[in-house]
Amino acid sequence: MPAAASRIADLSSRRAAIVLSLCLPSDTLLYLLLPMQSQAFGVTLAQAGVLLAANRLVRIFGYGYVMRFYARNGDRPALMLASGVAALCALGNAFISGFWWLLILRLGWGLCYGALNLSTQVLATSEQSGAARRAGRSRAYIAAGPMVALPLGAWLSLEFGPRLIFLMACASSLVALWIARGLPSTGHLLSPATGRRFKLPDSVAIWSFVEGVALDGLFIFGLSLQAQAMLGGNAVIIAGVLLALRYVSEMLLSPLGGRAAENFGALRMLVVFSILSGLALSAFGSHWLIAGAASVLILRAMQLPLVVTIIAQRNPNEGRVQAIAANAVWRDIGAGVGPLLAGVLLPVASATWVYSIAGLAIAVSAIVCARNK
Repeated sequence: MPAAASRIADLSSRRAAIVLSLCLPSDTLLYLLLPMQSQAFGVTLAQAGVLLAANRLVRIFGYGYVMRFYARNGDRPALMLASGVAALCALGNAFISGFWWLLILRLGWGLCYGALNLSTQVLATSEQSGAARRAGRSRAYIAAGPMVALPLGAWLSLEFGPRLIFLMACASSLVALWIARGLPSTGHLLSPATGRRFKLPDSVAIWSFVEGVALDGLFIFGLSLQAQAMLGGNAVIIAGVLLALRYVSEMLLSPLGGRAAENFGALRMLVVFSILSGLALSAFGSHWLIAGAASVLILRAMQLPLVVTIIAQRNPNEGRVQAIAANAVWRDIGAGVGPLLAGVLLPVASATWVYSIAGLAIAVSAIVCARNK
């Protein structure tokens, strides 16, 4: 019976990850193209930073509603709805210009991603046995879509402009909607409300916030700008390949991160990978563009299965869904703040100092997380 439950968890986790993988390209391509070709979308660079942050910031206020809808209705209805809206957002990215219209699309995508991401994490940890392994494999499946879309999008943007690729992203989201029909439709238990809607972050959430600021915000936004400043005309191709390496790393190394967590402990590996990530981020800011960026992306991939595993270990019962959602909110706060900071700091401050301080913050927050078990 436990083996059968584990197989069912494996199948559901894999299907949810594939759905997210097919919906992600419309978002990841904006991170590549919007900072470099903001004029083609009718926005300024500062507005581009707001747009790239908006999908995360909306989840700060909307994740509670997403979580309750997901828990009440189950994975199949939630992900079919999310995939359909993701297809509309991708279609809008192909044709719509101007800040306010694009902002509406980013807000819609942000809520969709909240449901998609929550489903992959909840289903991966639905059985304690093999949770870290499933979380690692889930990240590998999720990475496949953006890994293909980023270099293809970089090439197509040079040949046909930055809009055509979003039609393909719309088509892949419609395929995701069809695949989501096979997900379970049973709801998920939530723990009783504790009174306060807003809670201070625990040590894991603090790490997620810092990592969101540094890696999902400052680093990803700054990658295109650093490449453009240092490589000129080849910037879009190099940045596209490096961002694709992020997802190649997740495909190949996130499962290894999950196995390392099972063999050596998730907290211990979180500290090791975070310290190394801090050093790699400092190298990236110090003009070691390709080596530093590649190292950051590889280490980030190995960290991804660790946090959800730690959360599941600390919240084994009904509180697991809320704990995963709350941690995702704090990561989104950090990842929303990151592009805003990048848009303000990188034009006026030394990249070396910005990324070195960010790297130090990641390492310190991981040590604090390990000390506060």
